[in-house]
Amino acid sequence: MIVVSRSKFWARGRDLEQESETADGRLAGALTAVDRCDRCGAQAYVRALLPNGLELLFCAHHNRQHSSALTKIAVDIHDETDRLVRPAA
Repeated sequence: MIVVSRSKFWARGRDLEQESETADGRLAGALTAVDRCDRCGAQAYVRALLPNGLELLFCAHHNRQHSSALTKIAVDIHDETDRLVRPAA
């Protein structure tokens, strides 16, 4: 279980980004360079939707660190970490 201090961690309300939600309530849309990790401020590659309607954004590092707990509590997880893999030359 992730224990998080409110002073160090925050989540954005889903009401600000309703356009990124599909008709079935799942997350849609690619993450961009503007989307930043809620833990460290690096570029976010993972968006998790929580049951209370809030979303959390994570960089690849913090996703790996918290993925086991996230999969237990998140309603949906949009993972774009595969964008970090370089194609073989």
